[in-house]
Amino acid sequence: MTDYPHVGTASFIWLITGAVLWIALPLLLAILWKIRKKEPFISILTGAAAFLLFAVILEKPIQNVLAFPSAMGLPEHAVSRFLNAHPVLLALVAGLFPGVFEETGRLIAFKTVLKKRRNRETAISYGIGHGGFEVILILGLTSLQYIAYAVMLGTGSFGAVVDQVASQAPEQLASVKTVVKLIAGFSFADLGIAFVERIFAVLFHIGASILVFYACRDKKRFWLYPLAVVLHTGMDFIAGLSIFNVISLSPWALEGIVALFGSLAFFGAYFLLYKKAGKGLKAT
Repeated sequence: MTDYPHVGTASFIWLITGAVLWIALPLLLAILWKIRKKEPFISILTGAAAFLLFAVILEKPIQNVLAFPSAMGLPEHAVSRFLNAHPVLLALVAGLFPGVFEETGRLIAFKTVLKKRRNRETAISYGIGHGGFEVILILGLTSLQYIAYAVMLGTGSFGAVVDQVASQAPEQLASVKTVVKLIAGFSFADLGIAFVERIFAVLFHIGASILVFYACRDKKRFWLYPLAVVLHTGMDFIAGLSIFNVISLSPWALEGIVALFGSLAFFGAYFLLYKKAGKGLKAT
């Protein structure tokens, strides 16, 4: 790989715009919510910290060891070979892990750190922290990395990155080529797709947080916790089916799936729980 595509001015501008949006908007949402509802920032920070612990530190490494050991620099084993030979099961694992880990993270957070917070706004605060931090971590930091790559492509120094990957992780070279093509062709449409997807993803996280919040505050509604796990697993399972080429979905079709699950989780939880029954919960 010696010839690298040129990153045009338009692509560079859209990359910068994305980086600003993915970092600024979650922070702005958190600040506005805190000011309007006079919520303690600990509720929002707990959501962010729980995502970091349960999704990034715990979920991803365990999932990679089980299904994608090469991503961890480990040799393939019987389980990973079996899963990769059966893409439907692989997609199920890709959906089940975030479903179980992230929803359990919500459950533990509401049972421990936020145990005394019984006002319904706490559920949305947690969801904003969880979903907002995911946006910053996944899209914000990735966009900053892509901008750095774009600069290196423009200055002709990107070859050093490729050489390093080739020597340390040659199996990742195909991913590097994909990233380069993405950066060089990044457009307003790409930004729009990501923006729409994150809106509904954040709505999903807020809705799931409401579900698990009421599961923790009312023993008779504990079934809302496994419901959140099922919804989360289902959303990521369908995405996994597309990623592993079991089904063919366009980017906008995938965003439609996220929009469907995000809308169901948020509006169902908001109107059936938060708005209707939430008034009975008092802050302590």
